[in-house]
Amino acid sequence: MHNAFSRAVRKLPQQSLLLNQSFQQFKTQTSLVYNSAASLTSTARNLHPRSVKHRATKASLAGISKSKPSFGTNPITPTSLNSNASRNNLQSNMYGRRVSVALASVLVGYGAYYSSQSGNQTATASLVNKGATNAAQAAGALPTRQVLIIGADELSTGTFVGEGPISKTIGDNTQAVIEILDSEQTDAKLRNLEESYLVNRGEGVVRYDLAQVPSNNPIEDDHAEKIVNVPGKLTETSAPNSDWMFWGVFDGHSGWSTSAKLRQSLIVTVARELNATYSAAPDYNPSAESIDKAIKDGFLLLDDEIVNKSVEKVFAKDSKGVAAEVLAPALSGSCALLSFYDSRTGMLRVACTGDSRAVLGRRNQKGLWTATALSADQTGSNPDEEARLRKEHPNEPRVIYAGRVLGGLEPTRAFGDASYKWTSQTISKLKEKFFARSSPMLSRTPPYVTAEPVVTTTKVQPENGDFMVMATDGLWEMLTNEEVVGLVGKWIDANGPPAPGAAKPVSESIWNKLVGRSNGKLPVDKSEIETAADGSKTPVRVAQWNMASDDSRFVVQDKNVATHLLRNALGGKNAEQVSALLTLPAPFSRRYRDDVTVQVVFFGNGPQGQNTMGEVVLNVEASRPMKEDASPKL
Repeated sequence: MHNAFSRAVRKLPQQSLLLNQSFQQFKTQTSLVYNSAASLTSTARNLHPRSVKHRATKASLAGISKSKPSFGTNPITPTSLNSNASRNNLQSNMYGRRVSVALASVLVGYGAYYSSQSGNQTATASLVNKGATNAAQAAGALPTRQVLIIGADELSTGTFVGEGPISKTIGDNTQAVIEILDSEQTDAKLRNLEESYLVNRGEGVVRYDLAQVPSNNPIEDDHAEKIVNVPGKLTETSAPNSDWMFWGVFDGHSGWSTSAKLRQSLIVTVARELNATYSAAPDYNPSAESIDKAIKDGFLLLDDEIVNKSVEKVFAKDSKGVAAEVLAPALSGSCALLSFYDSRTGMLRVACTGDSRAVLGRRNQKGLWTATALSADQTGSNPDEEARLRKEHPNEPRVIYAGRVLGGLEPTRAFGDASYKWTSQTISKLKEKFFARSSPMLSRTPPYVTAEPVVTTTKVQPENGDFMVMATDGLWEMLTNEEVVGLVGKWIDANGPPAPGAAKPVSESIWNKLVGRSNGKLPVDKSEIETAADGSKTPVRVAQWNMASDDSRFVVQDKNVATHLLRNALGGKNAEQVSALLTLPAPFSRRYRDDVTVQVVFFGNGPQGQNTMGEVVLNVEASRPMKEDASPKL
């Protein structure tokens, strides 16, 4: 062991050679003492990108991972980590000893590698058996950090004692040592992609918040927001101007390029189709069916551009460079959830392609919030979607196989995913000259996947304080519709109306205030809870993380309501679990959580600003610090 240590020291900067002169003292000061963790049985789903995602398994983490994931991107000088300690692995369901965090201070993201950003290693950490208590006791006065040790097939918890840097090692065991995020770092990561805007236009919307937490690197989710000011002549004679307001969340898979394309183009394409439809209608008042058709046409036109027009362009240019850029959105894929609010009519339309979900929150006469789904998850587990595909492909019994399209793709509707849409001839030509994925093994009569959305229509009640939550499927794996709506209600109770002019809470009885709220229950009516008979996803993560399923786990501490939902989805009051889950780096984190994007839109009759063309302002207290030149996206 001494020789191994000496060899490692020779790789360090000159000043670190002093460590070799006091090896035993160094072991005392920088020993890494392992915490014992109970052997765990995994009941989790092995989550990977959508093409191989959400398969239930009872295998251990070692059994799930067949390859050795690589963590970190910056080259660093290896640090010798020698250990004879026997480690108890933490498996994918995250069960812990006596704490529901399951990782017992284990499991953060950016900045998680304590020394991966530094090429200057100044110390060597030694892993010693937990039984070596003398070293630990002698080092008791030194700083300690809780760390997560990631091996190729396992996770282990540890306590680092000493001043030295925590490093990853490069060797046969492919280990990486990660420092657990503290509370300040956890908050910073939760808030890193949060934004909040006050909409002072007097057109039925007073505020919207959004937040994202990545799991993939880079995040494959995206979002877009836009207001189109509609002149009176486009609505009815002598009518005042009104607003078309759009919000979109896009859940990418197999890469980020398709969702980025949707961020750039979907709202513009749909708005163009709506403009043509309104302009052609008598008195600028098209039928509901015509409006729905315009939205669907916009979706299909953009997907045709992504999947088919791109092929024409590539063959015309005959350039691999062009092919690499133009085909990227076709080769990856994305779900899309787009909401369209017409302030003149108060009608809210939600167009869903894939398995992102929108839910409406509305107060009832009891002063409680009710949750109404505005979309249905379009996956192979949805009976309606399965019936549609079997009708379109009658002689293919495995068109839906294991709950997936041809056994591979989970969403039945999506943008891109061209390997499920192109003919075998097109794929062969592209593979011969440029780039393409092979057809799925069971493919016979493509296309199997469509971007055509299902559109629902709801009359919004701004005067009643309605709100809408839109989120990618990562949120709905952690919370139910009722929990999400109740959490927004709990946030409103704690923070007051979301903006000036928003509806104030309905007065409640003394009993409801003292008993209903003080006991931690969410202010949501659960008497008519929707079932998952339509194939909608349920919060599988609650069981995976061994979390309590009651309302006592929730907390209110964020100014941004979307961040508030993310915090509670990841653990709520259990701050240790929130930090733990955010510590895992990509790609390992995908076993435990997905990318998540959340938008919350508050409806209300707020005051109209002086400038009706741009009275949308950043809500500073609920937004991460932004650059001076940052501007609202609406």
